Amino acid sequence: MFQPNWHYTDKIVNNLTFIAEARAVVLNAPLIPKWEVSLRRDALLRSAHSSTAIEGNPLTIEEVSALAAGREVMVARKDRQEVLNYIVALDKVPEFASMAPFKSKNLLATHKQVTAKTLEKPAYEGAFRKIHVFVGNAATGRVVFMPPQAKEVPKLVEAFLVWLNSPKANEIDPVIEAGIAHYELVRIHPFVDGNGRTARVIATIILYQRGFDVKRFFALDDYYDNDRPSYYAALKAVDQKSLDLTGWLEYFTDGVAVSLKAVKEKVIGLSRDIKFLKDKGQVALTERQMRIVEQIVENGQVTNRDVRAMFGLSDEGSRKELSKLVKLGVLKSKGKGRSAHYVLV
Repeated sequence: MFQPNWHYTDKIVNNLTFIAEARAVVLNAPLIPKWEVSLRRDALLRSAHSSTAIEGNPLTIEEVSALAAGREVMVARKDRQEVLNYIVALDKVPEFASMAPFKSKNLLATHKQVTAKTLEKPAYEGAFRKIHVFVGNAATGRVVFMPPQAKEVPKLVEAFLVWLNSPKANEIDPVIEAGIAHYELVRIHPFVDGNGRTARVIATIILYQRGFDVKRFFALDDYYDNDRPSYYAALKAVDQKSLDLTGWLEYFTDGVAVSLKAVKEKVIGLSRDIKFLKDKGQVALTERQMRIVEQIVENGQVTNRDVRAMFGLSDEGSRKELSKLVKLGVLKSKGKGRSAHYVLV
């Protein structure tokens, strides 16, 4: 079985302490649902932009935002598809996280979503590689990393997944678990292409699965993209004989701490002047309710028919969902009869 080699250092402990404190502030600060939707959308867009940019995608954050809104952007087909794939993959994080135990077929499904219609051969999408690959420097032509042979991939992935699903993995801090998973998938390099993006989605899935980022406010990929040389240097610095991940985990926890600090400061700024939520704290919404709020943020309103179509609900089921949001003080109804609709309070 795969057993990660690492140890706590002062840097890791300090980072984890800061992360825990910042996370508590973010999750407990009073926020209205509209702002929660805004924070979640901002994190999704920045993650999609940064994670694909690391791999060489040239789209700007403005172009990524336009694509996510369904607008036409004049860019190369492959670049567009990579970004759209990553956005959908992040949207599916709760769905992927529900796949427990996480098996090879789930990893392959994640990769297929990340790489759909972007690889040289469709057969490479959602499939372990059967050819040898290497990671090279495009500028110098030098080989910077030589992954394991293709024949070793299935057994290495299986050993990693046995550990990932074990009680031992779930006993360690979720940030450490996500960091280990990120590195090990990049090291195994199980796919012909899309390994980095898939590893970063898996790390996000682990954090969500462990209850770390249930609101999905954190865009961890930003840190890597802001200094790509340091990201690649941290990955490359792991000794391939001992596979001691301590240095990598110092870098990884640094990244989570920086990302959380930015979210914490934004949340404090948003919630500073809220009066009506001070006593009761945040309004807790279900995933379905958050999607209804997102629909209103995007379109200005939502109708009973919209909610029925979104979730396949009956007329009564749709009315119940909307009534709950009205009672929570999130929505208010406007109009009557066929013109009846709901808007944010």
